[in-house]
Amino acid sequence: MLRVLHAPFALALLALPATALAIDDEPIAVPAAPAPDRPVGSPEQRYNEGLALSKQREWRRAEEAYRDALRGAPTLAPAWNGLGYTLRQQGKYEESIRAYYEALRLRPGYPEALEYLGEAYVQMGRLDDARKLLEQLRAQGAKEADDLARAIAEAQSRAGATR
Repeated sequence: MLRVLHAPFALALLALPATALAIDDEPIAVPAAPAPDRPVGSPEQRYNEGLALSKQREWRRAEEAYRDALRGAPTLAPAWNGLGYTLRQQGKYEESIRAYYEALRLRPGYPEALEYLGEAYVQMGRLDDARKLLEQLRAQGAKEADDLARAIAEAQSRAGATR
């Protein structure tokens, strides 16, 4: 009989919202919604965070920041370029190349994207493709040509040393 008397009381308690329950006149806290996994910010803020994280060599976190920036601003060519750079640093060459292509589609002739694409080609052993990009950079008079030329020369030197 004791159980029968308490059952309706228990059911009434279950029907109340969690905030209405109290112990010693203290409300029971209802947990807040979980915080988002990623920081929230404007595309420009997330892009700048990606730059800062890249400088710290936090490649995975930089990649996330660039991807967040691109979700809000998919035509932000520097974010595509930064994404390509962080992917390349992680050894994700094919994916990095796609990001550089998108940066170049949005901003044709973008010197930094041409250089980084060329460096991806060098790392993949595609020196002929890298040389074509070097020619484009030189035709533009871009300072990035020097860095790509150096990367190609170093790769050729390493290849010669292994023969």
